[in-house]
Amino acid sequence: MTEFKNLPHSQNPHGELRRVGIEMEMADISLDVIAGSIVDLFGGVHQQDSPFEHHVTGTRFGDFGLELDSDLLKRREYLDYLENMGVEIDRDTEPHALENALSQVAGLVVPHEVVAPPIPHDALPELDRLRQRLQQDGAKGTHGSLFYAFGLQINLELARLDADYILHHLQAFMLLYDWLLSHSQADLSRRLTPFVDPFPEDYPRLILDSGYRPDLSGLIDDYLAHNPTRNRPLDMLPLFAHLSQEQIDAAPVEHHLIRPRPTFHYRLPDCRIDEPDWDLSVPWNAWVAVERLASDPQRLGAMAREYLTAEPETLASKGQRWVEKVTDWLRN
Repeated sequence: MTEFKNLPHSQNPHGELRRVGIEMEMADISLDVIAGSIVDLFGGVHQQDSPFEHHVTGTRFGDFGLELDSDLLKRREYLDYLENMGVEIDRDTEPHALENALSQVAGLVVPHEVVAPPIPHDALPELDRLRQRLQQDGAKGTHGSLFYAFGLQINLELARLDADYILHHLQAFMLLYDWLLSHSQADLSRRLTPFVDPFPEDYPRLILDSGYRPDLSGLIDDYLAHNPTRNRPLDMLPLFAHLSQEQIDAAPVEHHLIRPRPTFHYRLPDCRIDEPDWDLSVPWNAWVAVERLASDPQRLGAMAREYLTAEPETLASKGQRWVEKVTDWLRN
């Protein structure tokens, strides 16, 4: 395991250590095995709500959620389809033999997801012990199959909630996006799915302009105008719903899927849980690079000016040149 790098600003607005929630998607491992590993490492009680949803409650970190990540299965909508086709279903039988069978088959292409509770960010090495245990238990990650478009999501509490702080992180993310994509070795299977669609080209050009100084309401309005969706590598909708629910309610977005919380929702990384040279420090340290750039206004402004004035190039050559520039900066 490599070192987990320090955040430039380690405390939240209340003076407490910033907390982070991690979500990991994987396959070839049952929810029962995942739950058993959590209990062994952190204590708690394993509860099975259905073949598709489990919980481990009362661990020393809080409550973990485990699920087969498909709303169709969790809401049991497949029963309606089967009954419409003339198949007789006993909805009251427990446990559902059909659901148990479906959970095994669906697990071949639908990820099993581990949703960890928010923990102090300096406890991430402890959570990485779970990653290591699940790797030993046979969990497969993104590169394990052409069908495994599995991701790892980081939900990190903000240090401040003002417009300037949020804008600087959005700007830093846009400037580092090509490098983050290269660093994460994002699998083709995930690039072809809509879950992490890149930001439209006109949005970074808008927010990287030196004259762009919106208040919080304007920042949210502009974001929604260009990104009326959760499917971005940095999804700002949970944060903006926490800060201004009425603006999110009025926007044409996926309201039922947005959980307001004061966090950056970083969705880009693959979950390469079965690879021996990968651990949670890899995606974490990539995000810390965003925070470092956001906290350096002089370098942020200089990189933004260079980005906006660069000569037009093909997408591939511009991306590679920019990756090399960012790599040089990170070495300094």
